[in-house]
Amino acid sequence: MITDKCLIRKNDKVKIIAGKDKGKIGSVLKVIRKNNRVLVENINMVKHHVKPNVKNKQGGIVEKEAPIRTSNVMLMCSKCLSSVRIKIQILEDGKKTRICGKCSEIIDN
Repeated sequence: MITDKCLIRKNDKVKIIAGKDKGKIGSVLKVIRKNNRVLVENINMVKHHVKPNVKNKQGGIVEKEAPIRTSNVMLMCSKCLSSVRIKIQILEDGKKTRICGKCSEIIDN
């Protein structure tokens, strides 16, 4: 299910609000809008068994990040230093910008 309201972007700082990594903070590596998921650095680590190949000659068990639902993350405000809801504000030149819900500071990448 594709949503138009994915307010989280690549390189944003997010806080995990649900799941096994609740309370951890990381930056977004990739946004998967098709499945409403984000890939967050060092969050939701899973073990993946890999056969020997050209890249990994020995093979073995590799740890990597797995996607997490966008509903389980909240954006971090750099001024408030807390997880916040996001507002959308239209500027004078017609561009949309993201605003912190607590301190009304502009959130940029």
